[in-house]
Amino acid sequence: MTRKLKIYKCDICGNIAEVSHKGAGRLVCYGEPITLKTKST
Repeated sequence: MTRKLKIYKCDICGNIAEVSHKGAGRLVCYGEPITLKTKST
């Protein structure tokens, strides 16, 4: 599940996505799940 107002980044190409509405789906890029980023990364 994606989280509202969180930032996700693709570890393969570096694309970044900010979620404006939470949902049950998963964010994917190049067929792999996109990683939720924390403030420390």
